[in-house]
Amino acid sequence: MKLKTFLTLSLLAGTLSFAQEKKTEKPKFNQELATSLGADKYGMKPYTIIMLTSGPTKVEDKAKMGELMKGHLANIGKLADEGKIVVAGPFLEQNKENYRGMFIFNTKSKEEAEQWVKTDPAVQAGVFSYEIFPWYGSAALPLYLKHHEEISKENP
Repeated sequence: MKLKTFLTLSLLAGTLSFAQEKKTEKPKFNQELATSLGADKYGMKPYTIIMLTSGPTKVEDKAKMGELMKGHLANIGKLADEGKIVVAGPFLEQNKENYRGMFIFNTKSKEEAEQWVKTDPAVQAGVFSYEIFPWYGSAALPLYLKHHEEISKENP
C-alpha cells in the first residue's frame, strides 16, 4: 500500500472514530435542573398514573356528550397549566380492560391524584371511571409540555 493511501485511510479512520466518540459523549449533569424537577440520583421521580375506563353512564345525547368532552379537555388543559398533569391522552384502540385514556399526574400521592381526577366533568358524570397506579419515570417528563404548543397547530 502506498504511503499516501495509508495516511489518507488512517486520517479518515481517526476522523470517523472521533466523530463516533463525540456522538456518545454524555451530556453534562445539570444539578440545578435536576433539583428543580425533583429528580433523584437516577434522574427519576414518582408520579401517579390514572387509567380512565368506561364508566357506568352512557350518554346518548350527542350535544350533551360533546359538552362533557369539551369540559374534559378544558379540565386537562387547566391541570396541565397548573403543573399537575404531565401526560394525557386517549388510547387509539379498544382493549379488553376498557381503558379509554390515561393521565400521568405530577404527584406521588394517590389521594391527591384522585382529588384532581375528580375535577373532570366526564368523571363526575360517570362517563369515565378510573384506576390509580403509582409510577416511577423520568423527572424530565414535564418538560415536553412546553414544546407541545410549538408543534400543534390546533387544540382539540
